[in-house]
Amino acid sequence: MTTVLVTGGCGFIGSAFLRMAVPQHPDWRFVNLDLLTYAGNPANVAAVAGAPNYVFVRADLCDEAAVRDVFETHAPEIVVHFAAESHVDRSIVGPRRFLETNVTGTFNLLEACRAAWRDPAGKVFHHISTDEVFGALGKEGRFDERTPYRPNSPYSASKAASDHIVRAYHHTYGLPVKITNCSNNYGPYQFPEKLIPLMILNALEDKPLPVYGRGENVRDWLYVDDHCRAILRVLRDGKVGETYLIGGRCEKTNLEVVGAICDAVAEIRGVEPAAVRRWITFVQDRPGHDLRYAIDPSRITTELGWTPEETFETGLRRTVRWYVENRAWVEQVRTGEYRRWIETNYGGRGA
Repeated sequence: MTTVLVTGGCGFIGSAFLRMAVPQHPDWRFVNLDLLTYAGNPANVAAVAGAPNYVFVRADLCDEAAVRDVFETHAPEIVVHFAAESHVDRSIVGPRRFLETNVTGTFNLLEACRAAWRDPAGKVFHHISTDEVFGALGKEGRFDERTPYRPNSPYSASKAASDHIVRAYHHTYGLPVKITNCSNNYGPYQFPEKLIPLMILNALEDKPLPVYGRGENVRDWLYVDDHCRAILRVLRDGKVGETYLIGGRCEKTNLEVVGAICDAVAEIRGVEPAAVRRWITFVQDRPGHDLRYAIDPSRITTELGWTPEETFETGLRRTVRWYVENRAWVEQVRTGEYRRWIETNYGGRGA
């Protein structure tokens, strides 16, 4: 069996990837390496935890010896590297952890690959990154694979650094790498600090819906399962040493997103949209808030045949419905109950 090491597999996108890939690829053995920090929840992978081709390992990418031990024990031939600190607001308040995890953690992983993969044939290091490394756009234009890097937050700077390190290991050491940069993901199991789940949950409970500035910042939205399908396509057909941008061709202002959430929640609750929209509140903008991101995914569409299956309307409806129907998961996250379960079952390590 081909062994695939998935880092950050208990997080939002990593767990979506595992829920999709584990049943689709019974000929692959998946090793999920996750530290189980605040955003890593074992419940996110409960659907595949009992599969014969799935293994979980709790380890910290910043611990060089622990990473090396994972490679010696499991001998992965493919690495899909999701693990990262990813919340911009948290990076503004405490940037050190972002540099440690996103830069040093990636470096440790690359070094382990370099030591283990003496023969690079059949090996792949797939690095998952973000469109935020390219900085802000004006009202026109889109990011593509030729866009220069101009990160504007500690988070995006740490991801840009990790992208450059991955690319350098390919050119310097011949490490077989692939890089993908995606737009804003949304969908089930997303930690409630992020815009869409936070607004869904607040709208369901008649709580304020805080919007930065005037809500004019634009993001390109991508349903998480569409992103995972793209990753699998790049793993299978993408060229080693190349970068592919993955976007939903779905630009929305933050205010448009919040309004759409209000309307979807109002429909589910059987109330008028105005009854939910009245909770929209404008708050002071965050420092260095990039105005607009948008991706041109033409390359992955033309070369690999990938296009998103979900529209924003269908994806948002599925997402809202999931949060309505999975309140037990939400409450475990809100109360920290899942953290207590982790401490009991994994010996108190983590952050």
